[in-house]
Amino acid sequence: MTFDPPLIPATLIRRYKRFLADVRLADGREITVHCANPGRMDGCRQPGSRVLLSDSGNAKRKLRYSWELVAAGNTWVGVNTGLPNALVREAIAGGAIPELAGYPTLRSEVAYGTASRVDLLLEDGDRRGYVEVKNVTLAAAGVAMFPDAVTARGLTHLRELAARVAAGDRAVMVYLVNRGDCDCFRPAAHIDPAYAAGLREAVAAGVEVLAYAARVTPQGIDVDHRITAVALD
Repeated sequence: MTFDPPLIPATLIRRYKRFLADVRLADGREITVHCANPGRMDGCRQPGSRVLLSDSGNAKRKLRYSWELVAAGNTWVGVNTGLPNALVREAIAGGAIPELAGYPTLRSEVAYGTASRVDLLLEDGDRRGYVEVKNVTLAAAGVAMFPDAVTARGLTHLRELAARVAAGDRAVMVYLVNRGDCDCFRPAAHIDPAYAAGLREAVAAGVEVLAYAARVTPQGIDVDHRITAVALD
């Protein structure tokens, strides 16, 4: 996925009210931008951080600019949670996630369960694969972790996926580590112990877990390689 037009550099002043951030542009102007990330964004919201913005080009939009990347040290991190579904879909279509290959049909945002929509539905006749995608930005000492805030919705997704396995379908959790400095993935039990326990239960019920690292640059984001070190305890 290429950023077109190119992203705009700025400096983070503050992130607040979940979906808002104030930034300072290179010319000194201070503006409010959209932050498409409902999490706590620990490690990604320090005032003074270098950030990159996308421009919608729509001067009539309430918040014309959106926050896309932040520099965590020397590592660019993708903070826009609206992108991972498209990134994973693009990667599946391009053969970059071989574990999800072999399905001629791929649909997005398909209703299932009691009140959910699956991010991606893979289909090959009667063979179905339900795929949920999560954006991972939290990291410490090379270990990527999810979630970065308590997520009742995420726990519901795990239970819905387990129910699909019980019904005879395939179900997969894809954790897209949207930064290039991690070689291990684990649930953030210290933040949301219920989610961590739910993930272990889902895996025991047959839900598959795939962690993939993204290659994140100011020019674009691509799914890069699988992180094989996954610890669920």
